[in-house]
Amino acid sequence: MSSLKLGVEVVGAHDLLAKDGQGSFCAFVELEFDGQRCRTTTKEKDLNPVWNESFYFNVSDPNKLSSLPLEAFVYNHNKANNAKTCLGKVRLTAPSFVNYSDAVVLHYPLEKGSIFSRAKGELGLKVFVTDDPSIKPSNPLPAMEPDVVPKSISKEKNGKRHTFFHLPNAKQPQQQQQKVTPAPPQQQMNYGVHEMKSGPQAFPGSSSQPFDYALKETSPFLGGGRIVGGRVIRGDRPTSTYDLVEQMRFLFVRVVKARDLPSKDATGSLNPYVEVKVGNYKGITKHYEKKQNPEWNQVFAFSRETVQSSVLEVVVKDKDLVKDDSVGFVRIDLHEVPTRVPPDSPLAPEWYRLEDKKGEKKKGELMLAVWYGTQADEAFPDAWHSDAIAPGDSTSVSPTYIRSKVYHSPRLWYVRVNVIEAQDLVPADKSRFPDAYVKVQIGNQILKTKPVQTRNMNPIWNEEFMFVAAEPFEDHLTFTVEDHAGPNKDETIGRTVIALNSIDRRADDRFVRTRWYNLEKSLSDAMDSDRAKKDKFHSRLHVCVCLDGGYHVLDESTQYSSDLRPTAKQLWKSSIGVLELGILNADGLQPMKTRDGKGTSDTYCVAKYGHKWVRTRTIVNSLNPKYNEQYTWEVYDTATVLTVGVFDNSQIGGSDNSRDNKIGKVRIRISTLETGRVYTHCYPLLVLHPSGVKKLGELHLAIRFSSTSMVNMMSQYSLPLLPKMHYKRPLSVIQQDILRHQAVNIVAARLGRAEPPLRREVVEYMSDANAHLWSMRRSKANFLRLTSVFSGLFSAGKWFGEVCTWKNPITTVLVHTLFAMLVCFPELILPTVFLYMFLIGVWNYRYRPRYPPHMNTSLPCADAVSPDELDEEFETFPASKSSDIVRMRYDRLRSVAGRIQTVVGDIATQGERLQALLSWRDPRATTIFVLLCLVAAIGLYVTPFQMIALLAGFYVMRHPRFRHKTPSAPINFFRRLPARTDSML
Repeated sequence: MSSLKLGVEVVGAHDLLAKDGQGSFCAFVELEFDGQRCRTTTKEKDLNPVWNESFYFNVSDPNKLSSLPLEAFVYNHNKANNAKTCLGKVRLTAPSFVNYSDAVVLHYPLEKGSIFSRAKGELGLKVFVTDDPSIKPSNPLPAMEPDVVPKSISKEKNGKRHTFFHLPNAKQPQQQQQKVTPAPPQQQMNYGVHEMKSGPQAFPGSSSQPFDYALKETSPFLGGGRIVGGRVIRGDRPTSTYDLVEQMRFLFVRVVKARDLPSKDATGSLNPYVEVKVGNYKGITKHYEKKQNPEWNQVFAFSRETVQSSVLEVVVKDKDLVKDDSVGFVRIDLHEVPTRVPPDSPLAPEWYRLEDKKGEKKKGELMLAVWYGTQADEAFPDAWHSDAIAPGDSTSVSPTYIRSKVYHSPRLWYVRVNVIEAQDLVPADKSRFPDAYVKVQIGNQILKTKPVQTRNMNPIWNEEFMFVAAEPFEDHLTFTVEDHAGPNKDETIGRTVIALNSIDRRADDRFVRTRWYNLEKSLSDAMDSDRAKKDKFHSRLHVCVCLDGGYHVLDESTQYSSDLRPTAKQLWKSSIGVLELGILNADGLQPMKTRDGKGTSDTYCVAKYGHKWVRTRTIVNSLNPKYNEQYTWEVYDTATVLTVGVFDNSQIGGSDNSRDNKIGKVRIRISTLETGRVYTHCYPLLVLHPSGVKKLGELHLAIRFSSTSMVNMMSQYSLPLLPKMHYKRPLSVIQQDILRHQAVNIVAARLGRAEPPLRREVVEYMSDANAHLWSMRRSKANFLRLTSVFSGLFSAGKWFGEVCTWKNPITTVLVHTLFAMLVCFPELILPTVFLYMFLIGVWNYRYRPRYPPHMNTSLPCADAVSPDELDEEFETFPASKSSDIVRMRYDRLRSVAGRIQTVVGDIATQGERLQALLSWRDPRATTIFVLLCLVAAIGLYVTPFQMIALLAGFYVMRHPRFRHKTPSAPINFFRRLPARTDSML
């Protein structure tokens, strides 16, 4: 028997519903788990009972822990008739079962026990798992004996005791502190549990994975209150517009400008800059050369948690080669600083007279604005942050690399180019006809036509190409007609350049008129519009070019698309909802670099949804950074995915050419989110390395999806996933891959030019740019996914085989009866099928997933992949390994392809045998089949269809006594039919 146990601490209940007619309640709690049941003691006349009782349940099979729910029922004990009345229940599933070190007391709102019952109040539970063999399970409660109260087994360790607070309620003040006895600390668990799912059919085919990689639900205090079970419990603190993050207090200092500063050297010049100091933290503005009235307009933000001083000191200094001289001071008492809460207007800056160290007034004034605020302040994104540097250091980090920013990816267009023909080409060698082809180029995208079959001076190609371009258009469309005069010898006949702004745009498949363009010898002549008027003779090129706005330009993997709208804005529909994301913090990050002899990380988060990319500020020297930044997107389709990634900023303390290291990412599909619910979870950051899968930390997020139009959102499910042009004029799979690669390059180049730049490796990782490359691991995973999809059919076939073999006679007789009823009353077939699916859906509702899916390690076979397969997956393209390794991998790929080839050949053989029934390839077999068809036609004409169906069904399900071990005659006949395998070489 497994030593794994589930521990439950029943702490207390709050604000229960009175049932004894005197405004009170005799409460007890029954716990049910894995066929075991335990009960607390009864608390008399108490609407806020406190138990602090611990129970332990045996887990019969740890692999099935994810499908075992824990149910807690709150009952009222009626002594008059010794009966109990259920007034609410709490149902918890695998995500709530965590290690003791991660377990906290949570108040869960009570749900109705039945349709007609009422529920009110909350139940405080602490749930955890342990494999400590010294802990014995609690005594089970006999069934249906409410008067039996077992003694709860509570084990206490000598040491500190945890303190529990009731959640504040609008109708009742905060309760007094209640002591909770902690369960014994446990060892780290090494068993596997199923991935997040709430029922047996929540996510079919998901595999077990390490418990440390599971999703964890949290109950944090955010700006709007505490989050419990997806609901916001309002507290005493005021609400904020940033209600999905914890409020962080900052001291903001805006250094605007100075005037009438005194000169400091013999030349009468001054190179001023300002130093802002709060305790051990200081920030420095840029300095100006020889300027006595400088303007900086820079904002500094000091975290209030780290401010250990009561005085703000602002120093104006003169930049010098040897030593910077002090020009004057401004000292401000922090107790006198006002607090600003948006949407209040910005605080007006004031002029402060400079003083010396003794406090005496000096020449010169400095304009400052100082206030307390939160991350909701509009000055927050562009401010210099104290958590981006170490105490006492002000020059190690440039604000360029640490600021939080919002980016908008460029608007992408598909450029459709049809090269039709050319006229009057003049090659360099006029003694022969040119072997002409056309090279079409937009930026780094180059495509070429095929050589013409018949050489002449007026070649015809009629080939179509697709390119990707981004607004604002910076590149031109260039056509170059070249003559393939010999090996490695291509001569330019002429070229023409078209500005993308001048190209026709269309949002559908309407006709676009073609145009003739003159060919010039040089690129400068091709771009000169007046040149065509001077020359009387030109070679010409006939093309059709347009910007196709009816497509959605795929710049990310189709499985993880965050936007499905077409390029043309006039085709956009109104939004259906709002997506809000709160990036709270990261925990337990692995060190990515070494600084001062210690491992550390300088991390930031990037979130992508639609055209909007966001980047949090970089937190320096922290393995547990707190971001607490909130962002909002408009949602146009629920079949989209939000992606959040965590990266280490390599530009801090490194070179500009260093690559930002990836720490992990999280994908959240919008359609899996319930409307209005707040999801607060810790997501594991999993990354696949050449040495295997690694967990590099956890990311704490708060997510809420709000619907603005329920009707529009529900109608989305009947509309095509992509714009209409994808179905009217579909792109091939090869075209989509090439265009997606070009689109990612364009987006990466544009975002890399922003300030601060969003680097190419970040854009490629967030967009899954390399997801199309070959991987043995992904191939195995997709095959397992396919078998999981058809597992239901395989199970149904196995069950029907048991029915046909009469393994359970009662079941077989019932199936015969149902089959006969459906054959006699065929109008009941479809209603029965749909009613069955309706009942299955209603039954699965109670097991519906309560949490969004997350990264898994077992589903993609990341936890059981061999080192060589991982090395192959991380291999560059083209391959750079030694010839022996490449030969070994090629042979392995050949063996896998050989098995696939055999399966494909077997399927083709069965199809060719079907064709051979009437092809007279085997004249005797075709004669037999034709005669059988004639007899069957006559028999079916004179025999009722129900009789034929009944006989056929009863024959298939006949008793084994009437079966033979050899195959039946129809199967033997089919296997003897010829196939085209005889003609294969």
